[in-house]
Amino acid sequence: MDIKDIQNLIKFVSKAEVSEVKYKTKDFEITIKTPLGGNEASYVAQPAMYQQAPQQSAPGHAPAAISPSAEKTEAASDDSKYITIKSPMIGTFYRKPSPDKDVFVNVGDEVSNGKVVCVIEAMKLFNQIESEVSGKIVKILVDDSTPVEYDQPLFLVDPS
Repeated sequence: MDIKDIQNLIKFVSKAEVSEVKYKTKDFEITIKTPLGGNEASYVAQPAMYQQAPQQSAPGHAPAAISPSAEKTEAASDDSKYITIKSPMIGTFYRKPSPDKDVFVNVGDEVSNGKVVCVIEAMKLFNQIESEVSGKIVKILVDDSTPVEYDQPLFLVDPS
């Protein structure tokens, strides 16, 4: 098990909201424990303090914070007509079946129901991800060879 697999397992455990997970093979054993009750509140409070400090020290930056959110709202309304292909699992996203092969799809390519659009590696298994919609790839939302989460958007498809 390499470091990426361990990191993906830790992310999975934290999202599953369980207190402890043990993973054991004949050569490897790992136990992951997550904080519960009072400890969890202390973790949540720290990021809140970091977010409040810049706002209090520099109130002039508040309009700048509003502007990007307005841009995000406009982008979201433009993207609402597209269908999103999401990751069905945690793993590492690859656009190619192997390093010496061509990518599965590019922006502008037509996809149909059942066409392989990428591969996600999870625990040394390469899982082909198939499109569940037909249309044209408008945007690729993930960089090649990067970790992805469960239900993370991977592609935007224009169904028209």
